[in-house]
Amino acid sequence: MVQRLRRRTVTTLAAFVAASVCALGGAVRPVAAQEASARRVAYRVPEADRLLPWSEQIRIRESWIPKRHELLLPMMRRHGIGMWILVNEEFHDNPVIPYIAPPRPYTGNRDLFVFIDAGAAGLKKFAITSYTEENLTRFFDAPSDEPRPPAQALSEMYTKYQPKTVGLSIRGRRGQTRTLGYDAYRFIAETLGEEAERTFVSAGELIEEVLDTRLPEEMPHYTDAVAVTEAIVKRALSEAVITPGRTTVGDVRNALYDMLWGAGVRTWFQPDLRVQRASGDIATSRGFLAVAPEGTVILPGDVVHIDFGITYMGFDTDWQKMAYVLKPGETDAPAGLKQAMANSNTLQDALMLRHARPGMTGGAVFNATMAEMREKGIEAMIYSHPIGAQGHGLGTSIDFRSGLRSDTTALSGRLRPGSYISIELNTATAIPEWGGKKVFVMFEDDAYLTAEGYRFFRPRQEGWYLIRGGTVVP
Repeated sequence: MVQRLRRRTVTTLAAFVAASVCALGGAVRPVAAQEASARRVAYRVPEADRLLPWSEQIRIRESWIPKRHELLLPMMRRHGIGMWILVNEEFHDNPVIPYIAPPRPYTGNRDLFVFIDAGAAGLKKFAITSYTEENLTRFFDAPSDEPRPPAQALSEMYTKYQPKTVGLSIRGRRGQTRTLGYDAYRFIAETLGEEAERTFVSAGELIEEVLDTRLPEEMPHYTDAVAVTEAIVKRALSEAVITPGRTTVGDVRNALYDMLWGAGVRTWFQPDLRVQRASGDIATSRGFLAVAPEGTVILPGDVVHIDFGITYMGFDTDWQKMAYVLKPGETDAPAGLKQAMANSNTLQDALMLRHARPGMTGGAVFNATMAEMREKGIEAMIYSHPIGAQGHGLGTSIDFRSGLRSDTTALSGRLRPGSYISIELNTATAIPEWGGKKVFVMFEDDAYLTAEGYRFFRPRQEGWYLIRGGTVVP
């Protein structure tokens, strides 16, 4: 007993020393670092090798800023805005600024970016920040030789250019369009005065057009982001991660997080999994298939769904795919499940290829697509949304809410050529092999709008991902 106690004491002491040395940055730390590095390599999908280092990402994204600035003046005039003021508060970042200014951290307490329609003189651009920086002077006009107090600089701009309207991030329909806080609003109002305050208008429609307008140069990088998204989901829905009868929903979610880490990217929402099986009820939430509890063990015969996306180069992706867990002796999914997936593919074809065109309203596309599904006897739901600058982006949605909108909707309610969308939808199909129980096949694919309809960035899923027995990623 004394020997066992001594061994336990020595072991505990060794662990304490090792932990202390690690905490002090000593020799043990490289061992842990090597293990972490090895794990990161194990979780990295090969497609991530296409992604650029951060310095190159910033360089390329900054090269897009002049192109975006060239588009701003026509946009401001379309929306009747003479002066556009964007505010970035420290610890309250404005989601628009990385697309009209260098995508770098702004920590100057309160920074202002001002765009002015100067008539024949064109667009005037000013960055009113706490200090002058080369990264800003390359893209913005200098209001003076030396930085001045923000109130003084802003007041002089207003007096000089006398804009008829001042656009602010207020009264917008979505979060990106209503970011201006009360204190920042009061600062602008008190700086410019009561007469100017009467000219304040919402810049929401302008912000929507800015964020929903894609540059041709962006497409290759977004395509790479979608390819990495697809690779991670394919790996998660395979025996590389899932061992039937042992792996839980929480295990798969953790693997998704670690694959994000391995790829050197982050996500903009929590990855979710949904599980359907022949036995028991299928849980729903707010009309949709409910997210499965963390402790749910994935079993042979289950249908597994993943909802996942990444953030890269200032873009977000959104991706949903389906897998079937083979039962012993099975080599393929049952015929009923194959038909269910084919129904969702039919829904995709109708929306993307037959009914969506530039200039149409989301409501018109939704109504035409759903009418076709009723004729074909397919039970369908559509809840597609703009994507690109943000996962739930600004622009025209095609969903069950847009059916209430008329063809007299303003420009922002119509499909914009070249814009990106997340084609998100599902069908519910009775499966004979499950005793007539309905299975939801939920897809989400990123696409872009052409004159002939939407096109996927990556080939869509037309066959079930099949999960066999295997081992969990180390």
